[in-house]
Amino acid sequence: MPKYRKRPVEIEAIQFTGNFSELEKFVGGDAEFRGGQLVIATLEGAMHASPNDWIIRGVEGEFYPCKPDIFEATYEAVSE
Repeated sequence: MPKYRKRPVEIEAIQFTGNFSELEKFVGGDAEFRGGQLVIATLEGAMHASPNDWIIRGVEGEFYPCKPDIFEATYEAVSE
């Protein structure tokens, strides 16, 4: 069976730590806060993010939430 490796790409991300106004600015205003969860517009429709989830801006400018354990296993900080 053929195997594939994910290409290395740089993304921008922000962690949801109660910083709603910063998150709202990051996603261009396409966010709202409902019942303790952040709701963001994604390519798949509205998605919920819980506290400590990461909000990622993908390579096409799309946004999506990512659980902290998955984020830590998949991404590393980039030195500027």
